[in-house]
Amino acid sequence: MRNGRTKFAPTHNKEGGYNMRYVTKSADFLLLFLSLSGALFAGGIKGTVKYEGKVPRMKAIRMAADPICDGKHTQGPARAEWLLAGPEGVLQNVFVYVEKGLEGKEFKTPETSAVIDQRGCIYVPHVSGVQVGQKIDILNSDGTLHNVHAMPKVKKNVAFNEAMPGARKKITKQFDEKEVMVRIKCDVHPWMGAFVGVLDHPFFAVTDKAGNFEIKGLPAGTYTVTAWHERLPAKSATVTVKGEGEATADFVLKRPPKKKN
Repeated sequence: MRNGRTKFAPTHNKEGGYNMRYVTKSADFLLLFLSLSGALFAGGIKGTVKYEGKVPRMKAIRMAADPICDGKHTQGPARAEWLLAGPEGVLQNVFVYVEKGLEGKEFKTPETSAVIDQRGCIYVPHVSGVQVGQKIDILNSDGTLHNVHAMPKVKKNVAFNEAMPGARKKITKQFDEKEVMVRIKCDVHPWMGAFVGVLDHPFFAVTDKAGNFEIKGLPAGTYTVTAWHERLPAKSATVTVKGEGEATADFVLKRPPKKKN
């Protein structure tokens, strides 16, 4: 080491060969650089989704039919989640994903499971995303009977309808074809509902309470990005990501105009 710098150039040893210690360090450094280069030079897309229109007040959910459910909301009743918009119309639970621009690319299926919990007799989260073939752990934290009923429309995605008594704490499922979105409901508690987006890549996000989303790790390119909401027409935008830069895509969703008689 000279002047705080490590010398990686190979040197000759007494026998006239190369000093393999330096060669090995150089190779390790090169492999590390190559493995990190994809992440270092990846960009992303972030933005905000807003709702245009009068924001409806979400009605309280009546759970008296199941005392266990009802008893879990001592601070006030749970409310419907089909349109959660805050100040200035910022919209929660919007599934934002790359719809086009990744054709021909393959992505590894995550080894970690996604999780959907039945908590307070509500599906948590209400909207989520997974990759094709990724395991989904569906939990029952309520200690009461639930019935998990998934209703995909794509043929390769197998529908399921399974009872989860209070003692049955987890079932594990997966979907094998991309589909936006798969609806899940509970046949025991009709107010319960969730939506899962199934994609063949990891570039998706769900808006938070402030209507914000962020999709990380996208390679440079031009993409079609779509914002999906369970009650509002989807909206798409063309977005270009440059190198390791971050592009912005904001969406405004609104109800379709009423049909005239």
